[in-house]
Amino acid sequence: MTRYQEALSWLYGLESRGIKLGLDRMAKAAKIRGNPERGLCHVHVAGSNGKGSVTTMIEAVLRAAGYRTGQFTSPHLQRFVERVRIDGRPIREREAAERLEDLRADSRLPTLSFFEYTALLAFEVFRDAECDVVVLEVGLGGRLDATNIVTPAVSVITNVSLEHQRILGDTLSKIAREKAGVLKAGVPCVVGARNSTVRRTLGRRANAVGAPLRYIGRDFDAHWDDGTLSARVGDRHWSRLQLGLRGRYQGDNAACALAAIEELSDRGFEISEASVRRGLRRAKWPGRLEWHPGRPAFLFDAAHNAAGCRTLARYLEELVFPGRVVLLFGAMKDKDHRGMLRAFDDEVNRVVFTAPTVRRAESPDRFSQITKGTVARSVRDGLARATRAAGPDGLVVVAGSIFLVAEARGLVKGARTDPPIAM
Repeated sequence: MTRYQEALSWLYGLESRGIKLGLDRMAKAAKIRGNPERGLCHVHVAGSNGKGSVTTMIEAVLRAAGYRTGQFTSPHLQRFVERVRIDGRPIREREAAERLEDLRADSRLPTLSFFEYTALLAFEVFRDAECDVVVLEVGLGGRLDATNIVTPAVSVITNVSLEHQRILGDTLSKIAREKAGVLKAGVPCVVGARNSTVRRTLGRRANAVGAPLRYIGRDFDAHWDDGTLSARVGDRHWSRLQLGLRGRYQGDNAACALAAIEELSDRGFEISEASVRRGLRRAKWPGRLEWHPGRPAFLFDAAHNAAGCRTLARYLEELVFPGRVVLLFGAMKDKDHRGMLRAFDDEVNRVVFTAPTVRRAESPDRFSQITKGTVARSVRDGLARATRAAGPDGLVVVAGSIFLVAEARGLVKGARTDPPIAM
């Protein structure tokens, strides 16, 4: 076992502590470690869907403009080190191992969770790398998320949909209140949510804390025109933008990224139009509408809730693939399985159910009670069944959970894969 594997083994052993929402432990740990999050410029990104794409686009534009960037995302797709990036590249395994060993040895620290240790590690990496800007993705919710100890230069809340209802609440308003917890006094927030209930909830919180909101559709927007994107932020306009990320829904995400970039420009960051165009064009986010050519072809998408599945289904509708389309589906237990599967009713020819190798995965037998499909014994078995069903001219769509996408993608592409962690 390598030093990196040993460090991950210890860190993954903390999974039994579960998700521990709350800021007291994280704030105490950060103070003990010298508050590594302070003195850095942060862009803090929350939301139900799209926050990873927005984070990636903002980082890519800033890097194209010549700034040293840090990026924190979760969960990882194939390797743990993907969660912490400097200038677009994951930190090295050796560095991750050394930093985890150092944190583990610090007896002053309170009892932390997997995510809290990971966030603390990330803050120390970004500090030591002297990043100009850190683009920070919220792990879960916002108000009590470990990343919420920062006071950012700009906040972003993408769209808000029903997710993690046992933890965040069972209505859009309750979930929006948790997202609104990232709002800080005097810190502008870019809002990509179009739902009126969500906007009212965010607006009330913004008024209470004194955070200026910038709304999509009012203060900024984007629309597609002959395959390219036109966008507006205030009085500034861009036309014929090309996105590296697939899907028409990325238009709203790009609009949020541009609005955040404009806020940074207002604060003295020099970001040219050429940098904007180059960054958006080069932005990549594996596992999100990611194509893998072959016979059959594969499409990997980490749609993990009903809203994400509906978005993927719209993409398939627009795609009009000529061959057979087979869905390989697996999801966590706490999801709206009926709503997720219903999204694909008219877009796929066949469904294969499976379960990724994580504890929170739902049994594929449960999915077969919702809609017609074939139950596979494992992800490997599911891939074999889906491949046969699609045929050489078909398409296998892998969706329902990022953990399923990671496991299936690793098998199909032969990618090196660290164990997943369903948190």
